[in-house]
Amino acid sequence: MKIVVLDGWTGNPGDLSWEPLERLGDCTIYDRTSPDEVIERAREAEVVLTNKVTFTRETIAQLPRLRYIGVIATGYNIVDVDAARERGVIVTNVPAYSTNSVAQIVFAHLLNITTHADHYSRSVRSGRWSECRDFSYTDRPITEIAGKTIGIVGLGSIGMAVARIALAMEMKVLAHTSKSTEALPVGIEKAKDLDEVFIRGDVVSLHCPLTAETRGMVDARRLSLMKRTAILINTARGPLVDETELAAALRNGRIAAAAVDVMSQEPPERDNPLLKAPHCYFTPHIGWASVEARHRLMDIVVENVARYIAGEPVNVVN
Repeated sequence: MKIVVLDGWTGNPGDLSWEPLERLGDCTIYDRTSPDEVIERAREAEVVLTNKVTFTRETIAQLPRLRYIGVIATGYNIVDVDAARERGVIVTNVPAYSTNSVAQIVFAHLLNITTHADHYSRSVRSGRWSECRDFSYTDRPITEIAGKTIGIVGLGSIGMAVARIALAMEMKVLAHTSKSTEALPVGIEKAKDLDEVFIRGDVVSLHCPLTAETRGMVDARRLSLMKRTAILINTARGPLVDETELAAALRNGRIAAAAVDVMSQEPPERDNPLLKAPHCYFTPHIGWASVEARHRLMDIVVENVARYIAGEPVNVVN
């Protein structure tokens, strides 16, 4: 069986092993594949694995031997799943592998914003503390998160992990979720609608999928509902947020700060308005990328392929 990995570098930049996958068939692994290389590289493959290389209807139609697309991620919007189903091509993903990793980076951003840890580290290195007349100094306010309300949009595995950490840190949790009130753990309040999360949240953290309904849901109107002291955190999908309007809200002091691990285009263009917005903090889509999470990712990818070969496919999304 011919197996092709089109963009293996981000998931495995060399610190993990492809050997378990290579044992399953004739395996070719590419670090990166440009759009004009996809057809040639995947032409003979029955199994193709992709992280961010897209599979449109037109691409799938040009690969008659293709029977399986394994997405090396949880989100699978890079694949036209309807076209794949029509051609009898199975599409799988890797659910829930990065739950703790993403939840951790949410609080890395939140704690950095509320304590200004990065600012103070840089100021100490610059000599500010060494030159200080007192044993301590504060030039930016430090804010406790205990007692503050975190609004969580989407209460899947990651949203729930964020909620558990927030409760442990004595925050109040308000969630926009399809789950019933009775199904929610003690301490989590269900919002009556999405707007309530933005109105009441001292922090709003996004953990919902990107759909036609959620695309651009954080727009000027919803940003105007937020407290001026509020913080927006997006570790879900970049296009959930209108980046131009978020940049404007930050410039105008409409909200206090934002932290993003994802953007509408990745890598972002240099002229993306958020890159010049004040009080906006970035990580380059690394919430998923802890060593432990990538180990789980690779293990599940291999298991997905093995189960397909055995005629018992799992984690099928189409």
